[in-house]
Amino acid sequence: MSNESTSLTPSLLQAECLGFAHPGFQLLAGLSFAIHPGLSWVRGGDGRGKTTLLRLLAGQLQPGTGTIHRRAGPVFLQHPADPGHDTTVASDWLTALQARHPSWNTALAQTLSEAFALADHLAKPLFMLSTGSRRKLALVAAAACGAPLTLLDTPFAALDAPSVRVLTQLLTEAAAGRERAWVVADGQLPQGLAGVALAARIDLGD
Repeated sequence: MSNESTSLTPSLLQAECLGFAHPGFQLLAGLSFAIHPGLSWVRGGDGRGKTTLLRLLAGQLQPGTGTIHRRAGPVFLQHPADPGHDTTVASDWLTALQARHPSWNTALAQTLSEAFALADHLAKPLFMLSTGSRRKLALVAAAACGAPLTLLDTPFAALDAPSVRVLTQLLTEAAAGRERAWVVADGQLPQGLAGVALAARIDLGD
């Protein structure tokens, strides 16, 4: 595991000697890193614990060893979960999230919905949306919510080429931000972000 960070801004999260195990299998061990405003990247192969680490950072799981110190403020975790037979209408799902996030940016949500070509899908229940459309909907929410700590799990998967460009631009702008910390977990850094300065790089190995 490696962690690289040159940010001089205060960290929004600090992990010390973090570990997590399933019965009979140590998934994460000895992770220490700081998450600062900007864009941080968690890289790892399949089964190396990327999703588990994001859930630990979000507080959905508790570490087996070590500690996580998180500054006060809402956390948003986007993940590619299948909504199954969820009949919630997409626009209502966004409205419910808006009510929970006082820093919600309505104009940004509308702009990204258009950029991701979601206009024709917002009146549909979640179970009717494709995997790509559900992911784009979650990305709209992640950007608009204004959460100081925003966690994205394999956000590029199942996206069409225009949407990949939109997300790349969104993350490029996030990398230059000084208010929010964005943490992306994925197998590799996309070519479009190769020249972007990262606040931290956490490598879980292959």
